[in-house]
Amino acid sequence: MKMSTMQKTLKGKNLMNSFLEEHAYSLSQNSANDQKFSTHPLRNLKDMFYFGNISIGTPPKQFSVLFDTGSSDLWVSSVFCHDPGCSKHRLFNPRGSTTFQMTDRHMHFCNELGDITGFFGRDIVRIGDLVIMNQTFALTYRQISKILPFVPFEGVLGLGYPSLATSRIIPVFDSLMLQKVISEPVFAFYLNNKEKNGSVVMLGGVDHSYYKGELNWVPVSKSLYWQITVDRISVNGKVIGCSSRCQAILDTGTAFVHGPTRLITNIQRLVRARPYHGCQYLISCHVHTTIPPIIFTINGIDYPMHPEDYIVTSTCNLCFSAFLGGTEKVTKSETWILGDAFLRRYFSVFDRGNHRIGLAPAV
Repeated sequence: MKMSTMQKTLKGKNLMNSFLEEHAYSLSQNSANDQKFSTHPLRNLKDMFYFGNISIGTPPKQFSVLFDTGSSDLWVSSVFCHDPGCSKHRLFNPRGSTTFQMTDRHMHFCNELGDITGFFGRDIVRIGDLVIMNQTFALTYRQISKILPFVPFEGVLGLGYPSLATSRIIPVFDSLMLQKVISEPVFAFYLNNKEKNGSVVMLGGVDHSYYKGELNWVPVSKSLYWQITVDRISVNGKVIGCSSRCQAILDTGTAFVHGPTRLITNIQRLVRARPYHGCQYLISCHVHTTIPPIIFTINGIDYPMHPEDYIVTSTCNLCFSAFLGGTEKVTKSETWILGDAFLRRYFSVFDRGNHRIGLAPAV
């Protein structure tokens, strides 16, 4: 989930290359009737997090996890964690699974969710009807977090590249490919603003009924995050970012759109947002028809974010801008993170076989 600096190699890289070479496929075909394809429902928590159920162990125990293209490990809270971030959640007990295997590997990372520490084990993981044998995942025993005590999910399922995962850990999606659980090395997201239903993650193919027109393909520029090159960012025909092209990361684990603070401050001025608290900007809830779209041009195609995409309504009937700064703190080059505020507008396909991302207007 965002801007990790880990750059490791995948154990079994030759096996992965063989899989991708042997499995020719065409996304012109609808995958909806493929038995090795799964459309998995996601819940939406206040347009901030999209999470769904998986099960681990024998007998299977259900957990809710955030499906996150900005990280690559799978982790869940365990019975060994007594922090507030664990206490209100379902906890994995390795003694309760007859198929659990301990490893000598440990995990620690720090991101927006908090400071997470744990150890790795292996067990059967199920995502809907898809079954993964001997999947390595982390069981947490420390969760120092201001967020986790208040969210209804117990962990994160990372869908980033294996080079982003903990060293020598094979991520879930790579296991799906290697074990031939899925027939096509792709997954896709349809995110909407309904809380209880409608949003889905697709594993092993694409259901074309979730988008309009044609998918426009963008090459992955760096196989770590799902990172692409942006031509420019403009408002009313004037370039306001990426003046010499720049990089962007598509991240389902991030709620908003992040960029360099200097450029974000200019966008806030253009959409008439004003500083409120910390890095937040307050914006009128009634200006949808009077402020312009922010247009991201990617591989020659314009992808507008309209006011309804970047105006976020809070529970206090206040509205905030979905643009936030800060990426200059993690990388010197101009980099943007296109989170859920962008991805609700555009159906997204993540194609590991061809190292590309497909985008089309969502239905």
